[in-house]
Amino acid sequence: MRDELYSPLGQTLAPAARPPRRSLGRWLGAACAAALVAGGSAFTALNQPAFAPPAPPSPVQVAEQVAERRPEPAERQPNVLRMEQGGGFTISDAEGERPLVDDANPMTGSIRVLEPGSLRQPAAFSHMPEQALLEATDFGPLPVRGADGRRPLDVYAGAWSGTGGTRIAIVVGGLGVSQSGSMRAVEELPAGVTLAFAAEGNSLDRWMQTGRRKGHEILLQAPMEPFGYPDVSAGPHTLKVADAAAGRLDDLHWSMGRITNYVGVMNYMGARLNADPAALQPFLGELSKRGLLYLDDGTSLRSEARDVAMANGTSFASADLVIDTEREPAAIEKQLDVLERIARAKGTAIGTASAFDVSIDGIKRWAAAASGRGIEIVPISALAFDPEARG
Repeated sequence: MRDELYSPLGQTLAPAARPPRRSLGRWLGAACAAALVAGGSAFTALNQPAFAPPAPPSPVQVAEQVAERRPEPAERQPNVLRMEQGGGFTISDAEGERPLVDDANPMTGSIRVLEPGSLRQPAAFSHMPEQALLEATDFGPLPVRGADGRRPLDVYAGAWSGTGGTRIAIVVGGLGVSQSGSMRAVEELPAGVTLAFAAEGNSLDRWMQTGRRKGHEILLQAPMEPFGYPDVSAGPHTLKVADAAAGRLDDLHWSMGRITNYVGVMNYMGARLNADPAALQPFLGELSKRGLLYLDDGTSLRSEARDVAMANGTSFASADLVIDTEREPAAIEKQLDVLERIARAKGTAIGTASAFDVSIDGIKRWAAAASGRGIEIVPISALAFDPEARG
């Protein structure tokens, strides 16, 4: 045992057995067989046609496959949100009418309404009034909310991108007073410019239809009592403060029956009425009931229209400045520059003008370069405060 431990490692191991020798003939035979196999494989590979990947499907096949996999879009039903006179809202959709918010869980009620443009009149029919939004009266057809809750403000609204960015609304009024000025405004101003028609004007329906076909949004200019009345008058159908405060709105209704397809009313003169909350309340309530907006032309610093409109739930907008207080090209260009700076400061701005040749020329020049400066000219409805806004 001791001898084995101290013996050099591996010295006592038996020699390993050698493998038997193979004959040279056997090695040569195996080599020849391998050569024959390799040669045959090479010959086969060289004489076979090249391997080609499968041809890609044609664009028509791809389109057909995508169409087969794409599910048919579900039919979208218009959902309409209506503000009730007593407060609260009603939603009307494919499931019927119901209160907007569940009384049992008022803070988590969901709103399902269609995007703002979904109720807009198709462009091909934009010059035609929606019969469901008209009320037959002694003053002619007056705008009214439809039985389904649609408003003239929704249906006759002008188109715009719906995106953010710097947005400016320009309202050119006095259409119908001068036929040449009306023609130039309708034909030459870009579609984003809103046109306001004077109730006392002529050929209003003809100019309205042309303007709508050109893509313009429409307002009605209603004559209202100014300071200094009757020495200073807006016309025979001026809406007077005393009448408005008493709810006597015949003169307003006369103006409203002169034209159709408008989204709202704009004041013509009317500084005194705009400064009287008691007169504004019935007037703005009437516009809200009929689904119209009100644009204050911004000429009076004493106007109370914004506060009364907010309290009354009336869609409302107010102009930031008048573009053509001075009818000179340089002055108009300066005012448009100020309007643009206002819009860049707060995101939006509203300017008003009249259909004078010099005003139309100045607005055309400015508008032609506005988009290159990142400005979108939008209809007035796009910038109005709307308590019933959808989306």
